[in-house]
Amino acid sequence: MKIEILQTADGSNTLYLPELDETYHSRHGSRQEALHVFIQNGLQYYLEKHPEATEINLLEVGFGTGLNAFLTFQEMGKRPGTSLHYLGFETHPVPQEIWQQLNYATSASEKEAYCHLMEVPFGEKTRVASFFQLEKIQDPIQYLVLENQIDLVYFDAFGPRAQAEMWDKTIFEKLFKALKVGGVLVTYCAMGQFKRDLKSIGFHVEAIPGPPGKREMTRASKA
Repeated sequence: MKIEILQTADGSNTLYLPELDETYHSRHGSRQEALHVFIQNGLQYYLEKHPEATEINLLEVGFGTGLNAFLTFQEMGKRPGTSLHYLGFETHPVPQEIWQQLNYATSASEKEAYCHLMEVPFGEKTRVASFFQLEKIQDPIQYLVLENQIDLVYFDAFGPRAQAEMWDKTIFEKLFKALKVGGVLVTYCAMGQFKRDLKSIGFHVEAIPGPPGKREMTRASKA
């Protein structure tokens, strides 16, 4: 499948798949979107709600370009005493010759950290830093079998128009089961049927302000 590199409105790159007419991130700003949806309203929110947490288990659906993992790694580096296990699902890994061209890192040390994350082999648990362990899985999320183990979910699959099967209610039932009580799921999507499905599963659902170019996003918790 052909992949093109685009520059978004905040200067950061995203990838575009002409075959699906779909980008990996918002054209209004890849970095802005990831920081708003996943870091500020996901990771930081969870840590504020659980200040006692010393170990966090995070699951991402749609590892993609590694942007969310990279920003999470940076955020956790500011929080001594707390470690994070990052479990990223991605059925179509971005080729190295593509991700090496992306401009998420702004210094040599950041570039080294980003490359380290992207070079972690699929199917292996790798201690990237004392506070960060990464495990990348190439199986579909439909194969997920976890119960009460996950603290935070980043749901960053392609949108329902391009990948409707990724928004099937059965997937969110699996994620609900995988989450611990008090666990949180965040995503850029705010479609009505999606939120109704979450509520019917048992999630407490919040529609909160979205990133630039998007009125709302969704945060859901397992009460």
